[in-house]
Amino acid sequence: MEIMEIIKDAFVFPSKNAKVLLIYIILTILVSAFSIMGAVIYALGFIVPEYYMWGGIAGVIALLIGWVMSGYMISVIKSGIDLNDEVPEFVWWDNFITGFNSFIISIVYFLIPAVIVVFVGLATNVFGNIYAVVYEFYSQILAVYLGYSSTIAMEALSQAMVNLVFSLTITLTAAVVVFVIFSFIQTMAEARLANTGSLGEALNVLESAKDIKRIGIGKTIAVIILIFIVVGIINAILSFIFGYVPFLSILSLFISPYLVLFTQRAVGLLYSDIA
Repeated sequence: MEIMEIIKDAFVFPSKNAKVLLIYIILTILVSAFSIMGAVIYALGFIVPEYYMWGGIAGVIALLIGWVMSGYMISVIKSGIDLNDEVPEFVWWDNFITGFNSFIISIVYFLIPAVIVVFVGLATNVFGNIYAVVYEFYSQILAVYLGYSSTIAMEALSQAMVNLVFSLTITLTAAVVVFVIFSFIQTMAEARLANTGSLGEALNVLESAKDIKRIGIGKTIAVIILIFIVVGIINAILSFIFGYVPFLSILSLFISPYLVLFTQRAVGLLYSDIA
C-alpha cells in the first residue's frame, strides 16, 4: 500500500464504528481517573497510612484497564495487517492477555536501550564526573568558608564541569539515538505480535529490526514521520483553540483516543506489506 493511502485509510478508520470508539474513549477516561485518583490517595498515605493500600489498588485497576486497551490496540494493528476494513470489536479477555504481552514487550524494548545507555555512561565516566563536580563544588565552598585561596579549587571545579559536559553530551546523544531506533523496532515487535499472536516472535529483536528493512527503511520512516506530523498538527490546532476557549479542552478526551487508533491502524497497514 502506498504511503498516502496508509495515512488516509488510517485516519478515517476509527470513525467507522462509533460504538467501539466510544468504549475506547470511556476506557481512556477511566484509566486517567484511576491513575490520578491513585496518585492523590497514595500521597495522602503520609497522613493516613491506610491510604497507601487504596492508592495502590487504584493504580492496579488503572494498569489492568490499560492492558485491555493495549490489547485492543494490537487488534487494530491486526486489522490493518489483514487489510480488514471492519473495526474490531472488544474481546475483553483476549484483549487483556494480549495487552499483558504488549506490556512485556514494552519492558524488554525499554530495558535493552537503557542498558546500552548505562554502558555508554560508564564508558564516558558520567557517574565519576558527576561525583567529581560535586566533590570540587564542596571543596570550593569549604575553601571560601575557611578563607583559603580558592583559585586551585575553582580550576579543578571548572575542569570537572568540562569533563562532565563532554561525557553527558556523548551519553545523551547516544540515548536519543538508541531509544529512537528501539522505538521503531518496538513498533515492528507489536506488529509481529499482532500478526503471529506469539510473544516469542515479538521478542525476537533481530527479526523485528529486519522487518524494517523488509518493509523498506525509507517507507517505514516516512510513514512514522507522517503520523507524527498529522498528530502534531492536530494537537497544535487544538492547543490554539483551547488557548482561546479553555472549556473546549474537554474535546481532547475524544480526539486523543481517536489519534491513538489512527496510529495503530497505520502501523498495521504498513506491516501488511510483509505479512
